[in-house]
Amino acid sequence: MKEIDPGQSYRLIEPGPVLLVTTHGSDGPNVMTMGFHVMVRHDPPLIGCVIGPWDHSHSALLETGRCVLAVPRATMSRVVTRIGNCSGADIDKFGTFDLSTREGTDGSAPFLTDCIANLECRLVDDVLADRYNLHILAVTRLNVAKDWKTAAMLHHVGGGRFRADGDVFDESEHMVLWRHLDHD
Repeated sequence: MKEIDPGQSYRLIEPGPVLLVTTHGSDGPNVMTMGFHVMVRHDPPLIGCVIGPWDHSHSALLETGRCVLAVPRATMSRVVTRIGNCSGADIDKFGTFDLSTREGTDGSAPFLTDCIANLECRLVDDVLADRYNLHILAVTRLNVAKDWKTAAMLHHVGGGRFRADGDVFDESEHMVLWRHLDHD
């Protein structure tokens, strides 16, 4: 082992898969790529997300208090990268990247139908937004694809490189303490 710059920690301690965030404010719909997020609580399901004023979606999130977190498939790495390297202030990302959508159930942010899952969220806490750009979102609805438990997700490891989930290891028989959280 060798010591490297601690600034590279994010490449190893990623909180989860890369997400696509859709919003729909007075400027219309937008989608952005997001890698900095973390589950905060199981019940109710709360997710902490870093969405800052440099993101075009930031103003729509603050305006409406709503967004959709879409979990892209590993096969979507190119479009995920391209979405994250341009601004919705300059282009219509949905048209440019030929994204398939449907209206969300609350009528605001659109679902991305090619993704593994779409989590409709409501902004419930922004006490750390000014200091860290951290917003706490409550998942209000969850829509999943048929293969959601086995579909490969993307994990960004820096510099435009990704890892995809691989094999699924089933250790559920040993999951005794938190078994009540699995509602299959």
